[in-house]
Amino acid sequence: MRVKDDYLACALRGEEFLLFDGGFGTMLQARGLSVPGKTADELCVTNPEAIADIHQAYVEAGAQVITTNTFNTSTRALAAQGLPYTVEQIYAAAAQCARDGGAPYVAGDLGPIGEFVEPYGDVEEDEAYELFARNAQAAASAGCDLLVIETMMDLNEALLAVRAAGENCDLPIFATMSFMESGRTLFGVTPEQAAAALVEAGASVVGMNCSVGPEQALPVAQAYAAALGSTPLIVQPNAGLPDMSTGEAVYNCPPEEFVAAVEALVDAGATVLGGCCGTTPDHIAAVAKMLEQKNL
Repeated sequence: MRVKDDYLACALRGEEFLLFDGGFGTMLQARGLSVPGKTADELCVTNPEAIADIHQAYVEAGAQVITTNTFNTSTRALAAQGLPYTVEQIYAAAAQCARDGGAPYVAGDLGPIGEFVEPYGDVEEDEAYELFARNAQAAASAGCDLLVIETMMDLNEALLAVRAAGENCDLPIFATMSFMESGRTLFGVTPEQAAAALVEAGASVVGMNCSVGPEQALPVAQAYAAALGSTPLIVQPNAGLPDMSTGEAVYNCPPEEFVAAVEALVDAGATVLGGCCGTTPDHIAAVAKMLEQKNL
């Protein structure tokens, strides 16, 4: 495994904190850059300055890891939208945006395919593997320092992604599942089951992101920490639970409430932190300040 520097090596051993950025779609919406029904990933090519500016805001807030704007990038997704770019072009542009934003570490983002893999959907396992393998290769070629496989609801899809990444590049792999308020994934997988399977598949850091806020994430984090042992735990919660009363998801957890709940996640064993939907540079700045006062 290729590790960029000593600090990242320490973080991969759970000996240093590592802080990711926060919500990207949240920032795109706030800046009027989000178009319903259209992937934002192509903005890395068509409006790189705007993407780099969002990344820079997170770096200035204290984020050490900047995630590429490639959540929806795959040959399948690009073809479905009729976009004239290859996976390699999107990842190359996205990684450059992150570097232009001053990212200390660039995480190549691999999101879900967007359609369920068999037996829950129509995407065959071989096709899913090839999609993830190409993304991993593209991220590595673009100069990413690590991969983050995130927002996975189906453990089988997550495992295919981790295996494809591990067999097609030499970067550290961070893998996160999305858990419901019940403490299980959409398909009923527990943190203990996810931890064992993802570590065996080759993930270096394992945890959760999205779906719930930091308070609801605590029981999942505690279960994960007990099951993971020496494997570092990553938690990237939303800014609370969404308020859907207006027909759109609105996240009302301010930075001061967010960081208070995140501190409990750190006490539970999480050493890699960040935010997901609804979080902003202000949330990440609050977490960065809190981590400065913590010692591992």
